[in-house]
Amino acid sequence: MSRQKVQKLPTIRRLPTYLHKLTEMQKAGLTIVATPELARYMNLAEIVIRKDLAATGVTGQPGVGYQVGELIEAIRRYLQWNSVSEAVLVGAGSLGSALLGYEGFEECGLKIVTAFDASPARIGSTVHGRVVRDVATLADFIREHAIAIGIICVPAACAQEVADAMVAGGVKAIWNFANVSLKTPEEVIVQREVIAGGLAVLSVKMHRQAARGEEYLQ
Repeated sequence: MSRQKVQKLPTIRRLPTYLHKLTEMQKAGLTIVATPELARYMNLAEIVIRKDLAATGVTGQPGVGYQVGELIEAIRRYLQWNSVSEAVLVGAGSLGSALLGYEGFEECGLKIVTAFDASPARIGSTVHGRVVRDVATLADFIREHAIAIGIICVPAACAQEVADAMVAGGVKAIWNFANVSLKTPEEVIVQREVIAGGLAVLSVKMHRQAARGEEYLQ
């Protein structure tokens, strides 16, 4: 079995932004949204908007637009955010604590039920309503509670050991915030988030913009 390849990945990455905009519109009492309005908000061509939304199975009415409520439900269904997956987080330091404090995860179908750490100073403490447990009990907890997702927020040097314990417990997926490539069985899905990657893109764009400005002034 090979690693799963996800089609329409750029579309999937954009769908939460659509969802945010549509939810705000729904709260404001709006029931219809037109493609040009979404195109302006997303800073994308209208054809890209139509292709993105078509991936969810919803088609707009020509000359009118999309039903906001129908589109919200279609996006949530496509992303599987209409059901909740339970997760555990390992690494209750600065990044882990910030993730534990983010209140929007449950709207995205993710519920972090508890946290783990190796530090005696953190074990037994409470972070944003979750008790921090000893990481030595990680695999047993995952197994006993049928946890689907493991979130890794530990230093890179410790990440593989944590991933191994998660796999031993039976997780189906790992959300990895450590800057290291993990080795896991093919049936375990791993999504790696490299925070420095976004900063690298921002830095390059900023310096290219500055360079263009200098060229213009010469």
